[in-house]
Parts: sequence; structure tokens; C-alpha cells
Amino acid sequence: MKKASRKATDELRAEYKRSDFAALVRGKYAAKVAASSNIVVLEPQVARAFPNDRAVNKALRSLLRNRKRPGRPSTRPTRPAH
Repeated sequence: MKKASRKATDELRAEYKRSDFAALVRGKYAAKVAASSNIVVLEPQVARAFPNDRAVNKALRSLLRNRKRPGRPSTRPTRPAH
């Protein structure tokens, strides 16, 4: 069953003029968007190791949990003195 075609009506457009709006600025928010985005492009060899973004995030979280933190003493077991 086909949808009934609707005739496009621009009833309100005649009421508005370009002069009613402020001047457009190209790329006004480009710096803000670039600063807020965090896109990392993986090399093809690395990308083949991960089926999706969840797998990448899981591996990175695991790496962060297991990293050595500088400036903190290691948690070695202590031996009692004889």
C-alpha cells in the first residue's frame, strides 16, 4: 500500500525574511565540538583484535586497573623478622 502523497506547503515562509535572523557564523561551534570529542583511530592490525567498541573499552579498563601507579608504595607481602 502506497502512502498518499502530500503536497508540500510552505505557508509560514512568506512571513519570515532573512533579515529577521542574526548573521550566520560558519564554524561557530567547531572548536567546542572538536575539544569535546574523543575519537581514536586504530591501526588495521590493532582493530582486527577487537570485534567492537565494547571490547576495546574493556581491554583499556583492564589495562588501567593493572597499571603501576607511580609514587605509591608497592603492596608486597611483608615477612616477619626472625
